[in-house]
Amino acid sequence: WINATWAKQPRAYHALNREGVSSWQTLAEELDLPVRFGGSLEWFDSEERQQWLAGQIAEQAEWGEPARMVTRDELVSMEPEIEFGQTGTAAFSGNDGAVDPVAATNRLLSVAEEKGAELRFPCELTEVLLKNDRLVAVETTQGRIDADRVVLATGAAEDAARRFAATELPQRSRPGIIAITAPMPRLLNCVIAPPGVHLHQRDDGRIVLGEQAGAPDTEAHAARLAGRPNDFPSRQIAEEHANRMLAIARAYVPPVAEAEIENVYIGWRPLPLDGHPVIGASPARRDVYLAVMHSGVTLAPVVGQLAANELIEQRTIERLDAYRPGRNFEYVKRY
Repeated sequence: WINATWAKQPRAYHALNREGVSSWQTLAEELDLPVRFGGSLEWFDSEERQQWLAGQIAEQAEWGEPARMVTRDELVSMEPEIEFGQTGTAAFSGNDGAVDPVAATNRLLSVAEEKGAELRFPCELTEVLLKNDRLVAVETTQGRIDADRVVLATGAAEDAARRFAATELPQRSRPGIIAITAPMPRLLNCVIAPPGVHLHQRDDGRIVLGEQAGAPDTEAHAARLAGRPNDFPSRQIAEEHANRMLAIARAYVPPVAEAEIENVYIGWRPLPLDGHPVIGASPARRDVYLAVMHSGVTLAPVVGQLAANELIEQRTIERLDAYRPGRNFEYVKRY
């Protein structure tokens, strides 16, 4: 979900996400990436939350975001296959879109190779080698690579910053289930985020579902998730979770009841403690640069460009100062 919606606070962070959305629009056109821009619809199931949402959307509009509350008649016209129930209004963010991240990554890597980049995969970083406190090389599972900079774009990995950058990165990364159906006739035009689930439909007809709640906070789940798995213990368990999400989704989109599930994953959201990305050189190892995101997909193209500018031109971009690794991390729940 590529977005700069109400949850992107404060205003400077919202602006960074807007740049991310704009960068995706440019990249999609230049590189023929699998991005679908149709906006998003979001609503809650209580009048109190709906009123709060309307206030958030009004703020977004003041900031220049093309977001507004839409009426029931507009909703039915925009998404005729959706059952909106008692919902009278929803938040519409017109710039939002969605991308197939695996297909987009493969396309970006292909273009990088065309431009002279050397790809080594699978290739695990095992050690950074310093001389007089400056980076000279890294050791990997494919051998030594001489280098004067290394970027840790390590997502939800818990200990990468400690191992390779000699700094602590407080995270509260959490898992979420992602289910992908077989291709279906066109049902959805927007990304939709009703209570309990969010879903969108790709150009190939596949519907992507994601849960809102996350895993139950129990000892059994904690033990099962301790190793950060991406897959379920069995196909049966995976399908049980997918069917649970489908049951929620079909209350809003009845035809998904007929969907065939192709894949189910456990996706780990990289989430620094304060909900903002970590971008910049390690306070302890200046040649090790961290780029750990939230929101990862939305910010990917703009942060990639800004980080490249800092590294190649060896300069400091002041607008990134709020996201440096050495800041004070305080727990903030933004949504």
